[in-house]
Amino acid sequence: MTKAKLSFLHFVVVFMVAQICHGSRSRFPSSIKVHKHLNLLNKAPVKSIKSPDGDTIDCVHIAHQPAFDHPILKNHTIKTRPSYYPVWIKDENIMMNASKSFTQLWHSNGKCPKGTIPIRRTKKEDMLRASSLKSYMRKNSVARQSSMDPEYVDVTKNHEYATASTYGVFYGAKATFNLWNPRVQTPDEFSLGQLWITNGPHMDVNTIEVGWQVYPYLYGDNNTRLFIYWTSDGYQTTGCYNLGCPGFIQTNNEIVLGGTLSPTSQVDGSQYEMNILVWKDGKEGDWWMQFEETLVGYWPASLYTLLRDNASDVEFGGEVINLKLDGLHTTTEMGSGYFPQEGAGKACYIKNIQTVDESNTLRTPEDMYIYHPNMSCYDIVLGVNDNSGSQFFYGGPGRNPNCP
Repeated sequence: MTKAKLSFLHFVVVFMVAQICHGSRSRFPSSIKVHKHLNLLNKAPVKSIKSPDGDTIDCVHIAHQPAFDHPILKNHTIKTRPSYYPVWIKDENIMMNASKSFTQLWHSNGKCPKGTIPIRRTKKEDMLRASSLKSYMRKNSVARQSSMDPEYVDVTKNHEYATASTYGVFYGAKATFNLWNPRVQTPDEFSLGQLWITNGPHMDVNTIEVGWQVYPYLYGDNNTRLFIYWTSDGYQTTGCYNLGCPGFIQTNNEIVLGGTLSPTSQVDGSQYEMNILVWKDGKEGDWWMQFEETLVGYWPASLYTLLRDNASDVEFGGEVINLKLDGLHTTTEMGSGYFPQEGAGKACYIKNIQTVDESNTLRTPEDMYIYHPNMSCYDIVLGVNDNSGSQFFYGGPGRNPNCP
């Protein structure tokens, strides 16, 4: 081989290696960009607490929280409590204290002082798991299929559901969620149990979402965690998980959004629950969230377009991501990993389901519509239990002989 040819081949190899290296680097944000984004998310703390699960909880002054980076909230006056609470119409069949008590793990190592809110610190490795800085703490832009809209097919892509919905004019919702720690096959998949409060067509949907989830990609572990989510444009450019972007205003110094919930339920053993209430303040228009007996904070009315007035759909249930690795259905579990037909002690449930009507009164829904398009993998069974009011069981193991 001539010297000229060798020189040319050397040039080609060097050029290709350079291109590959440049392409690899371009797929990930630079260290400078990551550092800048971390500074935006991680506000200067008054105090920091190390949680047993590895999280660092920063106690941030309430006026310095991420919400106030939003342009429309720059001059917002923080509200410490709502103008009105929903009126609870007691169902004689509802038992409010049927579960064992649980806590967020960080409480064992300290508390945040009054005037601050606890925020889970974002680490560099958390951000590097994301495909981009823009996608961090956000869902994909995917419309959700309604159980009342059978013509809207395949919009959820890799998402699978077992849910119960009610339709009308609503101003909030309440439910008791059975807590589990389902197995997730791969870090990019998740499993959750939640409520959705929504209004609007699929691509413009406004949502308020609250529940528990296991999501290794987001949190770096397989713990069961409390989460919230919101969007005002069908998950396109607005909204995020927890306090991962400006929006939700937290007012409480005890609850970490994204924090680990422990312990969780065991098959044929102790059952653990959490109570969630979300409602619209009739005077101010904000949507408040209560966890157990504790006010956590609110979504300001100004974040929304269609939810400024009311919700049209309230939904409860489970969701998983199914990436179908190697062409097979995921083994990611929903709920406890047992089908709902197994009943109490094995199957996961949501109970004490109520919605808030125009008179600011909590009422049990008259009709609920189930959505379980892949019931051989994940299913839902509606029912009424004498000790817990309206409820349903849901979940499943994912891949099994009937769900290949």
